[in-house]
Amino acid sequence: MEGLTKIADLGKPRVVIVGGGFGGLQLAKELADAPVQVVLIDKHNYHAFQPLLYQVGTAGLNADSIISPFRKILNEQENFFFRLADVQSIDATAQVVETSIGLLRFDYLVLATGTTSNYFGDKQMEENSISLKSVGDAIELRNTLLSNFEQALEVGDSKQLNSLLDFVIVGGGPTGVEMAGALSELRAHVFPRDYPELDLKQMDIHLVQSGPVLLKGMSTEASEHALKYLKDMDVQVWLDNRVTSYDGYNVALKSGEKLVARTLIWAAGVTGAPVAGLDPAALLKSNRYQVNEFNQVAGYDNVFAIGDIAQMATAAYPEGHPQVAQPALQQGRLLGENIKRLLNKQPMHPFVYADKGTMATIGRHRAVGDIILFGKQYHITGWLGWLGWSFVHIMALVSFRNRIAVFFAWAWNYLTQDKGMRYIIGKPKAPLTEHAVEVKPIV
Repeated sequence: MEGLTKIADLGKPRVVIVGGGFGGLQLAKELADAPVQVVLIDKHNYHAFQPLLYQVGTAGLNADSIISPFRKILNEQENFFFRLADVQSIDATAQVVETSIGLLRFDYLVLATGTTSNYFGDKQMEENSISLKSVGDAIELRNTLLSNFEQALEVGDSKQLNSLLDFVIVGGGPTGVEMAGALSELRAHVFPRDYPELDLKQMDIHLVQSGPVLLKGMSTEASEHALKYLKDMDVQVWLDNRVTSYDGYNVALKSGEKLVARTLIWAAGVTGAPVAGLDPAALLKSNRYQVNEFNQVAGYDNVFAIGDIAQMATAAYPEGHPQVAQPALQQGRLLGENIKRLLNKQPMHPFVYADKGTMATIGRHRAVGDIILFGKQYHITGWLGWLGWSFVHIMALVSFRNRIAVFFAWAWNYLTQDKGMRYIIGKPKAPLTEHAVEVKPIV
């Protein structure tokens, strides 16, 4: 239990940040020149750029292209300490955080724990599907995807072959749409070269969306263009439908259709990832903490929540801000300023979200975007949208090394229509024993 007790007490107020996502990392940076001790606790020792996890899962990028160690990012920040641990509970009265490596006192506590996949109580779906919330998930997806095709070369039964080559994506938000586009490009350009023995016409990609439109929250123009792009890429889009059950092999839809697929990718929703110990009244049905305009958790003066785990109701966003990177970054930046103001006994400034828009890419020269400039919304699609999406995502990466790595990987992919990270390292999603693949003998 020495991991935390070895952190020196510098006689300065201690700010403990739980979670090193967009908001937590931005806050730590903002406090670099503050007279405080900053302690970041995370169960991983790196920051992951989650918007590009799907590209790791579809062999477009190496995992290390979108992650960067906290110690490397903040190694020149003298007031910064990092500890690798799980946070187990909070004692707000004693101002102590209990972790897997010990107890840590705090003066200010900031929860930036983000979200986890929401399976709406469906344990079977949780067990059998693959989500995309972590680097581990993305690598598991890549392993499963490639392992399926290796097995497909040796399968004689047509139903089992279809189960290996078909993919079902649940959720028509940006992750689901981008994943469908990436799989379609693999089918069109990469797999025909890698697996000439297979008839790729048998590879079906299904995108299931419970609502009537794709990309809910974006403009009608963006939704309609995304749907057209996916249909042009031979993705089967099921609107106003949902998956009612999935056992790892059989997929049942609400409309009555039955599919078979050994890979179902869950991108249908998220729920907050709270920490035990705070007043349950502060936790809303979404598992997000209710916060005021200063990001203070309801009922507490020195406990804050930022990013996806925080729900700040405003006139423009009665159910909280969008669970994307920009609100987290902006809240982290403002909270850093507000903590400095508190130390100087000055009033805090309220948070006002500056919406910069939303973008999604469906594939080469296919993207949609709702961009807000000078208070006016502009819609961009096609090649311009794709170029804008690429530029925004490269610049948002946290390190110069990441930007260079992603830029050259994308440039190579563009010139060759190839995705070079097609290797299986680790284990794929374990198949069900009752649907084990029966392989043909090698002759």
